[in-house]
Amino acid sequence: MTVTQPGEAELLRVMLRSPGYLKTLLLAALVGIPVSLAAFWFLAGMHELEHLVWSSLPRSLGFDAPPWWWPLPLLLLSGVLVGLIALHLPGAGGHIPAAGMTLGGSSPGTLPGVLLAAAASLPLGATLGPEAPLIALGGGLAVLLRNLTRAPSTPQATVLMGAAGAGAAIAAIFGSPLIAAVLLIEVVGVGGPQLFAVMLPALLSSGIGSLVFLGFGRWTGLDTGTLGIKKGAGSFPRLDAPDVLWGLLLALVTGLVMYLVSELGRRVAVFVTRRTVLRTALCALAAGACGALYALLTGRTPVDVSSSGQGTLVQLTSDPQAWGTGALVAVVLFKCLAYALCLGSLRGGPVFPAVFLGAAAGVLVAPLPGLGLMPAMAAGMAASTATMLRLPVSSVVLVTMLLGSAAMTPVVILAAVVAFVVTELLPAHTPLSGHAPARGPAPAADPR
Repeated sequence: MTVTQPGEAELLRVMLRSPGYLKTLLLAALVGIPVSLAAFWFLAGMHELEHLVWSSLPRSLGFDAPPWWWPLPLLLLSGVLVGLIALHLPGAGGHIPAAGMTLGGSSPGTLPGVLLAAAASLPLGATLGPEAPLIALGGGLAVLLRNLTRAPSTPQATVLMGAAGAGAAIAAIFGSPLIAAVLLIEVVGVGGPQLFAVMLPALLSSGIGSLVFLGFGRWTGLDTGTLGIKKGAGSFPRLDAPDVLWGLLLALVTGLVMYLVSELGRRVAVFVTRRTVLRTALCALAAGACGALYALLTGRTPVDVSSSGQGTLVQLTSDPQAWGTGALVAVVLFKCLAYALCLGSLRGGPVFPAVFLGAAAGVLVAPLPGLGLMPAMAAGMAASTATMLRLPVSSVVLVTMLLGSAAMTPVVILAAVVAFVVTELLPAHTPLSGHAPARGPAPAADPR
């Protein structure tokens, strides 16, 4: 473990006194305003387009809900448009979601292609979330502001401004600046592999230690005192041994399944690099077929599969009993396949579908003896997100925030660590030329 030397502390003080760095810091503080406004209108626009395509348009054609075949023409159109954008516009329509989370590659010149590709993907039924285009939008706007104000244009300043814009965008989409800060630390990769080598034992120990501490408090009846504020009684159960054991098994299986989804997505991305328009359209059409087949087999709406999962997650968690076992199995299978196809062919982010699939897997296995619904969902979401993002700490923070309670934190931590370690021990993913490596974030450039 590296210990900060006095020379490094002095170097930090010198940097903080530098006029160029202070100007960059001031711009970083101001950039949150335009980025937040842009993020709001981007998300509002995507929501309105999605409502128009999946609700208003079917009703105007005489359907009470989107018919089973509805995703087929929409995703075919999406594939053609994204293929043309990737072929002809600067930046190829933005980051390929199969490459994982990244902060690089966003510049003012690539923003038109990024926004057009997102508009051609997300409202038309791509099984992706909006976070990657938002991060590109935030980073690009930050760099544009830097250029307009003639601030220092060194590579280090560009990285700082891009990170500031991306942080504001992440905070907007997830509703928490804490998630933005943690995710940026992991994505930028300060410390490289050593950061993960230190974090994983600390995470694992804290999760197990929390279980032991809570268990002794319950067994002995003694009170140690806690730091907190008084709130109303929550609806979360106490964690028991079966919850933890089943949660670890669920994390293992979920990690393996999502690893295969991620690998298939990368293979699709390699497949569409040649004859881009045709192959992108074919892959997008296949993703649409997943939604259509799901609707035919279950009688439910194809939106369950052909969407980011954000709205469907609310329905699933508010009334899990409304989903039969067959529907849960079908949505997991078909959404996994559609997710993999969209990861490699369309444009968007990997977070929202991963969260939904983890929650659906948790609801599916919750009837196992001794396993509660909330621990199962918590373990499933943590494992799925950690596997797809390769960011264990960010996954823990995100899932804990989504649950709205710290009661499930121990099982969330253990599931995230298990899934992350299992994924890292599996063979390296298929490489994607020009994109982030398959094994976690690259070490950041030295800011000095």
